[in-house]
Amino acid sequence: MAQPIHVGMADLVVSKHPASLITLGLGSCIGLVIFDQISRTAGMVHIMLPDSREAKNIPKPGKFADTAVPLLLEELYKLGATKAQLRAKMAGGAQMFSMPGRADNAIFAVGNRNIEATTKMLGAAGIRLVSSDTGGSKGRSVEFSTETLKFIVKTLGTGTKEI
Repeated sequence: MAQPIHVGMADLVVSKHPASLITLGLGSCIGLVIFDQISRTAGMVHIMLPDSREAKNIPKPGKFADTAVPLLLEELYKLGATKAQLRAKMAGGAQMFSMPGRADNAIFAVGNRNIEATTKMLGAAGIRLVSSDTGGSKGRSVEFSTETLKFIVKTLGTGTKEI
């Protein structure tokens, strides 16, 4: 059994088998794992925001979907992952806050924007998203095992499921 590797907010971690990658406290954030099913290399990132265009500097590229996905792929290739074997799974993107009666709720829809941006970046890179558990209004935590290639999603007040 692999020692768990915790991926903090805006962090990005890649590992070879055996590994168990975990990120906690996904609200509007996205927990994204990209893995090579043959070499059993995997990477996880805890994405907080959809894009880095407004950022003055980017000390943690894992914070933004537009910088996290390309960097995660680059790091996986360094470990020997093959693009044709790569698959992605993601969870999160909940709508955690809303202002009833406000027409500008879109500014609070960070979760939906994170889902869209991450999906768009995966598509642009040619990486197939094989499963996801996104949206809703409850926080999640996720764990991915290079042994089983299972992505376990724990949703607050709902329970655990495998995607």
